Amino acid sequence: MLVFLRLALRRLAMLPVMVLGVTLLVFVVLQFSPADPAYNALGDGASEQARQAFAAANGLDDPLPVRYVRFLGDLLHGNLGVTVPPSTPVSDRIATAFPLTLQLTLLGLAIAIVLALALGITGALYRDRWPDQLTRVLSISGVAIPSFWLGIVLIQELALNRSILPTGGYVNPADSVGGWLETMILPAVSLAIPVAAGLARLVRTSMVAELDRDYVRTATGNGLPRSVVIRGVLRNALVTPLTVLGLRVGYLLSGAVVIETIFDLPGMGKLILEGVTGGDVALVQGTVLTIAVVFLAVNVLVDLLVLLVNPRVRTV
Repeated sequence: MLVFLRLALRRLAMLPVMVLGVTLLVFVVLQFSPADPAYNALGDGASEQARQAFAAANGLDDPLPVRYVRFLGDLLHGNLGVTVPPSTPVSDRIATAFPLTLQLTLLGLAIAIVLALALGITGALYRDRWPDQLTRVLSISGVAIPSFWLGIVLIQELALNRSILPTGGYVNPADSVGGWLETMILPAVSLAIPVAAGLARLVRTSMVAELDRDYVRTATGNGLPRSVVIRGVLRNALVTPLTVLGLRVGYLLSGAVVIETIFDLPGMGKLILEGVTGGDVALVQGTVLTIAVVFLAVNVLVDLLVLLVNPRVRTV
């Protein structure tokens, strides 16, 4: 337990360092954006003198390190800036949009985990037989299918042709859980299929490697029930897929940018698109930074889960 606590604290201590690196990367990259904050704030009719006065008043002419330190200071106070007129705090926009993206990501993640375990375990237990071949075909096909294309096909077949589900929109779960599920299931499935397909191959490969180990043969030879053996094998076999799962969360978050646009969901993806098309640097900066920090936090959490479920990886 002491080793686990020491390693867990080490992982947690790295999180602020990684967040600082992300803030630097996001800030520097967006400084090269062609968008002019003075132009966006004052509009077409503003004179050059007014734009220069705006830049001086907001420190836009300061050296890059000075602006970065000021940016960090604003972040520590929860200030992500304001959007272009109509001026609205970026933090307020994110607070409204992020819950939807989080719901979409978690639902897609849950679907991906269930599908990956079902396909991977089936493939391993029926190795080289027809169920294994079938799961292999499904997994390869799933990896090859882009989320946006799958989303368009699902809209065409299940929403437009058969009218089973709506084409898009969003219903708050507080108003109707059934309505929420109807609007979220297609985008969640679109996001989940490629992730599930990739994870299924990892689960299958890890389980096959564990099933070939001596301790499994010994346990089976001693008459241990197959269900107990499989539970033990699964615990060891899930270490690698669990580690990769943290990276797949990043895929789900980034994939939501396109999926939310296709299904007309007012989440972080739509917010980023609005910021990019409107030349709103503060909005893009705030949304990208929020997603990056969540991605880092999830990966640290996954690291802790791996340490918790498998003592073999607790090496100093």
